[in-house]
Amino acid sequence: QVQLVESGGGLVQAGGSLRLSCAASGRTFSLNAMGWFRQASGKEREFVAAISRNGGTSYSDSVKGRFTISRDNAKNTVYLQMNSLKPEDTAVYYCAAGRAIAAAVVATTIGYYDYWGQGTQVTVSS
Repeated sequence: QVQLVESGGGLVQAGGSLRLSCAASGRTFSLNAMGWFRQASGKEREFVAAISRNGGTSYSDSVKGRFTISRDNAKNTVYLQMNSLKPEDTAVYYCAAGRAIAAAVVATTIGYYDYWGQGTQVTVSS
C-alpha cells in the first residue's frame, strides 16, 4: 500500500510563490510515475505536471514556464515549485503516483495513476 501526504499549500498573493511537497510512504519502490493535478471549485480535475522515475517531465500549457516538478527518491518525495502564481491557479492540488507505468514514461492522464493524496488548498489572491 502507498500513502501520499501533501503539504505546502496556503494563501498567497498574485505573483508570489509556493512549494508543494508530497511525501510517499509504504511500497514506494515501484512508483515510476508521479504527478500533480488540481481541481478548482466547480470544475473537473486537470493535469498540472508529471515526472517519471528517470526524471522526464511534462507540464500543462497553463503552467509551463511557471511551475517546476521534481522528485527526490532518497526522501520518497515529489515537489511542485509554483512561481508567478495567478488567481486562476487557485485550486485543490493533488499528488498522484502510479505503478503500472515504465520508469521512462511520463504520465499525463488521470487514468494512469493508482494512488492519490488528500489534496492541499492553494489560494491566490488578486
